Amino acid sequence: MTDQLATLTKEGDVSIITLDDGKANVFSNAMISTIDQLLDEVPNDKGALLITGRQGLLSGGFDLKTMTGGEAKDIIEMTVNGFKLLARIYGFSRPVVVAASGHAIALGAFLLCCADYRVGAKGKYLVQANEHRNNMSIPIPILEISKSRISKRHWHRAILNAEAYSIDQSVEAGYLDEVVDEGDLMKRAMEVATDLATLGHPHYQMTKDLDQKDILERINAGIEVRQNS
Repeated sequence: MTDQLATLTKEGDVSIITLDDGKANVFSNAMISTIDQLLDEVPNDKGALLITGRQGLLSGGFDLKTMTGGEAKDIIEMTVNGFKLLARIYGFSRPVVVAASGHAIALGAFLLCCADYRVGAKGKYLVQANEHRNNMSIPIPILEISKSRISKRHWHRAILNAEAYSIDQSVEAGYLDEVVDEGDLMKRAMEVATDLATLGHPHYQMTKDLDQKDILERINAGIEVRQNS
């Protein structure tokens, strides 16, 4: 763990953001702000972005202390900022790879859905959109992101039924693209990110923008509704 909640390093043309708050890697306002600032330092016209967590945990989702005990304005601020961050990662102009270093729960699972390629580490880890298990609804921005990545065969189980998936099951469900031995996670993720970094600019961005246009419009409309609620 460092003094920062997340850190940015670079290897060749790959920018690596590592989440590590020493606990559950929750998306608090501080974590969200930190990642957002780090994204400002990532080139948007070349290379690729790789996001990972500490060993055993990608993220446990939003900060539950704020969600369950915070004032309404604090909850709205955190969730709106979180949705904006996910939308930024989802629509990032360069390829995004996520290396799932462990559990990916709630917003952590939806972070996987924002990436262009997802590699998971083998282990007794779970991926779960558990909002309905915690008496929380899933808002439009998250629904739109999940619909674009989760397999149609699994969407009801994964999202409406809040089913927990093992890492191995997460490939078929659409949360991940492949699973590797834990010791090989970053090596494989870097291989993918290094390859994707060679994709031409602005052609990659132009195609991605066209593909995501309608989805991002619905995401941003949902964020605006939440922000004004």
